[in-house]
Amino acid sequence: MNKLMSWLTFERWRNPPPVVAVIRLSGVIAPGGGLRGGALAMAGLAGIFHRAFRLRGIKAVALQINSPGGSPVQSALIASRIRALASEKNLPVYAFIEDVAASGGYWLATAADEIWADANSVVGSIGVISASFGFEDFIARHGIKRRVHTSGEHKSMLDPFQPEIQDDVDRLLKFQAEIHENFKAQVRSRRGLKLKSDEATLFSGEFWSGAKAKQLGLIDGIGDLRSVMRQHYGERVRLHMVSPPKRWLISRVLGGRNALPLEPGETGGALGADFARGLVAAIEERAWWSRYGL
Repeated sequence: MNKLMSWLTFERWRNPPPVVAVIRLSGVIAPGGGLRGGALAMAGLAGIFHRAFRLRGIKAVALQINSPGGSPVQSALIASRIRALASEKNLPVYAFIEDVAASGGYWLATAADEIWADANSVVGSIGVISASFGFEDFIARHGIKRRVHTSGEHKSMLDPFQPEIQDDVDRLLKFQAEIHENFKAQVRSRRGLKLKSDEATLFSGEFWSGAKAKQLGLIDGIGDLRSVMRQHYGERVRLHMVSPPKRWLISRVLGGRNALPLEPGETGGALGADFARGLVAAIEERAWWSRYGL
């Protein structure tokens, strides 16, 4: 038995199984990683990417994506970093869409050389959105006066407490069109001849099921991470999940220092403010997911 174990150990050392690093990208995409620590941002992912692309025996990197979108800047930064590391290490990247990869979530998926999804996944929404509220009638009804002083005629553009001005709307639409063009350029450069529909359809902001997305060329196939990686790298392939360090993760979940017991002389004001901001963030995050029925 000892000789058999020694031989098996030697064989594993001589012919180790191929390793695929797995990175989970789940949540709304937002600068700073979000108030509750659940959002995706380049600052919070850089270390994970660094470790994943440097694993011993690595043959590929797989992205598990479940995101309704968010910040176009963070989406672009994350996708760009993945492509830079893939080029530097000469490694293929695969994306596996779970419930949704829409808007910025699909931007992340385009960082992969192949995109896979479930037949029921939500895919697409290649567009730009901006949403707000108008409170001018509410404050007028309650006798509230808004006092804003600016240096620069467009500094208070789209103030929700002032009537909407068409020039401001036109500027916003122009800005959105620029971002939309960048998004379209990303999809064209990464999907290229794989796209199987006209741009008016693909870039309309519409989203589709995974099965329809395959017909449109937005994804390469229907399949899950384990099955596809076994097809590519054999039954012995080892999927290595790369996660944040435990201390970092606990800190993010708890909200940092303000989540710890108060020191003598401290008040709960900071905790209350953090709770309020966290509540707003949770509502905003819920709104992102609800756009796709999730």
